[in-house]
Amino acid sequence: MHILTCVKQTPASDSIKVDPETGCLVRSGVESAMNPFDEFALEEAVRTKEKLPGSTVSSLTMGPPQAEAVLREAVARGSDNCFQLTDRALAGSDTWATSYALAQAIKYISKTQGEIKLVLCGKQTNDSDTGHIGPQISSWLGWPNAAFVRKIEAVTEDSIRVERLMEDGFDVVEIPLPAVISVIKEINNPRIASLKGRLAAKKAKITPLTASEIGCIPEKTGMKGSPTSVVRTYTPDLKTNSVRIEGATPAEQAKNMIGELKTRQLI
Repeated sequence: MHILTCVKQTPASDSIKVDPETGCLVRSGVESAMNPFDEFALEEAVRTKEKLPGSTVSSLTMGPPQAEAVLREAVARGSDNCFQLTDRALAGSDTWATSYALAQAIKYISKTQGEIKLVLCGKQTNDSDTGHIGPQISSWLGWPNAAFVRKIEAVTEDSIRVERLMEDGFDVVEIPLPAVISVIKEINNPRIASLKGRLAAKKAKITPLTASEIGCIPEKTGMKGSPTSVVRTYTPDLKTNSVRIEGATPAEQAKNMIGELKTRQLI
């Protein structure tokens, strides 16, 4: 089975900064890493490969040249092939235009490298948190989709059965392949890359792709093809309305807290 996972290079979780003047994320000079949620998708892709002899995992990213780093990390953790969609024509894409380009790339890879039967995505990215990409890719491809997947119960060449998290519990759904699923962090614990994997990553061939090569329609890509735009991004002011309860002993602190609650007419 040919399995593909989408990965993205994003600012490291503790390095996300917003330019106060432009309202845009500051990416230059900021430490980057694989989107945390994509790590779970990649791990599940590799685990599925290990359960199905003869399977292959491909990894796909869309981003600037430096995003190659996340593909090499994917190889270190078990991916077999890597494809990087990098093109100035894609700059400024919103989730609609991004998912369109990724879907076109998936079609291209499926046609040239063997039919893709399963696409795995992380549920969201830590730099935008929309959760749109997985479901939108499935829509562009015309494939069934399951989001918020917490467990893959069974997978064959023709279908996959998963547990999908819901507000009041979970559903067990079986869908035909090819399909797209978006996973949550409860699905697994990502492995640490082995020394053998690290060495393989250094030698790995990254296949570059361009928008025209994969058949993208220019009007559907980049800022021109994006029906939405970010007007402003900002870090909200941290406001607190707390009261520190003082006291020499726990009993005195408890007494003072009760007094404060009575003053506020909360008890």
